[in-house]
Amino acid sequence: MKKNWQEICLTLEIARKEDLRGFKRELQKAFAAGMVEALGTSPDEPIPSDEDMEKSFGATGAVTCHILMNGARVGGVVLRIDEATQYNSLDLFFVSTGTHGRGVGLQAWKVIEARYPETKVWETHTPYFEKRNIHFYVNKCGFKIVEFYNRRHPDPEHPQPAGLPGRWDMFRFEKLMG
Repeated sequence: MKKNWQEICLTLEIARKEDLRGFKRELQKAFAAGMVEALGTSPDEPIPSDEDMEKSFGATGAVTCHILMNGARVGGVVLRIDEATQYNSLDLFFVSTGTHGRGVGLQAWKVIEARYPETKVWETHTPYFEKRNIHFYVNKCGFKIVEFYNRRHPDPEHPQPAGLPGRWDMFRFEKLMG
């Protein structure tokens, strides 16, 4: 019998250094599947690049976690937590391709918010072509689009991977917390 998403127990587990190679591969696999779904084409190179992910893992305040569903790894997240300002960032977030459409992403986001209740603002980014992500962040999680980066208005802090089509076209989202 198929469980509905409310019956699924999701937790976060801090990723160990020895887990990061597998974490990268799963994230890249999920991002490639999203690109194929949205554009009908696979990226020429892994997205995000290993270098970009290493920067995320090593950023000040970075917290890298596996998302566990009933104890099994089904995704991951890289957050940046600023203890002083509580202006926190969702840098990388993925749900493994085999668990899409089951409410895992939304439940994982709720677990993340509950883990960091002192957050004043969450920020994240996604490419313009990722309609599924845009729907998720805006309609499910309550983020607002606050900026559109493109060739004429590039993101000064987050250079985009060279392999993305329309690589300058990204949305920046914010969620103001209660």
